[in-house]
Amino acid sequence: MSERPAKRDTQSATASAPPRGLLRQFTQPRCAPFVSIVLGVLLAQTFGRPQLGGWSIVILAAWISLLWADTQTLPKDRAKRGALLGFSLGLGWFTGGLWWLYISMAVYGGMAPPIAGGALLLFCAYLALYPTLAAALAAALAPAAGREPWKLARAIGAALVLAGGWTLAEWLRGTLFTGFPWLALGYAQVGNPLSGYAPVIGQYGVNFAAALAAALLALLSQVSLRGALVSLGLLVALFLGGLQLQQVRWTHAVGPTLKVALLQGDVAQSEKFKPETLGPTLQLYGDWLSSLKANLIVTPETAVPVLPEDLDPGYLRQIERALREHHTAALLGIPLTRGADQYTNSVLGLGGAAPYRYDKSHLVPFGEFVPYGFHWFVKLMDMPLGSFARGGLDQPPFVVQGVKVAPNICYEDLFGAQMAQRFRNPAHAPNVFANLTNLGWFGNTIIIPQHLEIARMRSLEFQIPGIRATNTGATAIINAHGQVAAELPPYTVGVLTGSVQGHAGLTPFARLASRYGDWPEVLLAALALLLGWALTRLQRGGTHHHNARV
Repeated sequence: MSERPAKRDTQSATASAPPRGLLRQFTQPRCAPFVSIVLGVLLAQTFGRPQLGGWSIVILAAWISLLWADTQTLPKDRAKRGALLGFSLGLGWFTGGLWWLYISMAVYGGMAPPIAGGALLLFCAYLALYPTLAAALAAALAPAAGREPWKLARAIGAALVLAGGWTLAEWLRGTLFTGFPWLALGYAQVGNPLSGYAPVIGQYGVNFAAALAAALLALLSQVSLRGALVSLGLLVALFLGGLQLQQVRWTHAVGPTLKVALLQGDVAQSEKFKPETLGPTLQLYGDWLSSLKANLIVTPETAVPVLPEDLDPGYLRQIERALREHHTAALLGIPLTRGADQYTNSVLGLGGAAPYRYDKSHLVPFGEFVPYGFHWFVKLMDMPLGSFARGGLDQPPFVVQGVKVAPNICYEDLFGAQMAQRFRNPAHAPNVFANLTNLGWFGNTIIIPQHLEIARMRSLEFQIPGIRATNTGATAIINAHGQVAAELPPYTVGVLTGSVQGHAGLTPFARLASRYGDWPEVLLAALALLLGWALTRLQRGGTHHHNARV
């Protein structure tokens, strides 16, 4: 005699049912990856646009809600789905924000467009592996669905797992294979209250705060009313904490105010190395350096694109003489040599009390050195300049009227912990950062405001001002609070004049990072991850009993 099937628990069925209507369609396995790609593209648009930086948290919260939409399956199945959503988010995020790399390869590198496009997609797919790891972990450790919304402790645990895992993945992206932390979530926060955490825990700490804020926002749809109020309270506290920290001054003004002149030559990258255009370029910068009256003049990266021995013997001597007559110092971007067949991307300090030289320490893969096993790829491009030697991380600053100016070249300013090494020796601790950059390789694109955003984060972390002299933009003066005080329009020929007040002192980030690098931030993220994992384990027993077959 057959038995009648047991009556299904309607309360459990309702609790475990997928979302209805439009949301249900978006969270279906066939649609979710495409939605995730779109969210990634939208996330990319918040970088380089500080007025939209807060939207990065909202967009990430929408993606986290998508990630947490299916908590009914086993952890390993959730991890697979999370990995797919993480990869699709990353693919949209990086292709949507780094598409300008195509210009350097196809337009200026001479690479065939299909190969350049394929190389860009492969690179973005590699970068997408990092959010893939974070998403797989966050999905696997998310609380399982049960008879009621997530318990509050487990919900907060899920948020901590997401924020900790996301930050650790971002740190790996910015470290492995020399690192590429461009578009790190923290950079999009320079215009909102979360930037107040930068001088305390650095960019990766801001990254953690932004990811945690997004997770708390996403929790509002996962918990009960009481849990939603707690999540909202934590979210408000996170932003209020950032606002309060923005008022704290860890450094103080020091030395005389420097009058600066920042040069922007707007020399087309396609013309820069041609013999017929070299003369006008040298004339342009030579005239500026010889005639401008300021305490400090700064040129872009490789403003003089040839070795000193290939110049007219009197070119640099004439500039030096004019600078001394005007009681002016200058930082000149120029390639130099260091021994036989060793070239450096360098800065010469002219007009100072003693000869000065800075050699770039963090080189650009494929642009300034060839990673092992990729010489075949470089041969597909037609680019001048070859492999460079590296400078040290703790090179001394250039002293101008007692103010210590620390140069850095191009994307070296992506690496806050490496720049912190300049503070290890108190006698050499910088009062001003000077960034010399040439972004002409990438056209008139979003890279210019993206890089300015990164420079603002460095001033926030160390609470010292930054000056930027670039070939095509953004030539700018940034104060010690990370605000842009003055800026030249991109892709114009001109000189930005203004004043800069040096600052002395150590922020907590500068003090810790100069000794321990990124490890304090890594430890913070790891502890949050472990605490979150412990909280998600609370009261897990019996949460799947409604799925048992009768």
